[in-house]
Amino acid sequence: MEFQKDNTFFSGRFKSIGFALKGAYKLITTEHSVMVQSSLVLIMIIAGFVLHISREEWIMQILTFGLVLSIEGLNTAVEKIADFIHPEFHDRIGFIKDIAAGAVMFAALAAIAVGMLIYIPKFL
Repeated sequence: MEFQKDNTFFSGRFKSIGFALKGAYKLITTEHSVMVQSSLVLIMIIAGFVLHISREEWIMQILTFGLVLSIEGLNTAVEKIADFIHPEFHDRIGFIKDIAAGAVMFAALAAIAVGMLIYIPKFL
């Protein structure tokens, strides 16, 4: 099957949105770390409503959710490609996968810091 680019603006955009939704669904339903992170996102959204966080705090929280889930998606893509290219253990592939996981860790640490800055003052 040969790839055929859709050169029309609207139908091409709708197809792109469809692919993105399909990818997001696969990510949320197949990756355990994304399931956990999505659950935490829901908990933090509920906490935001219950504790009446400000507009600016909502903005930071939403951006942080997007950052963590996006980086996790890229990490998953890197891992899947690496496993496809070299299914057996290999030091170089392991190095690449560790770097991708490290990127997720940086995003997660930033999310924790944002969460602490928003929610600790609510309890003090």
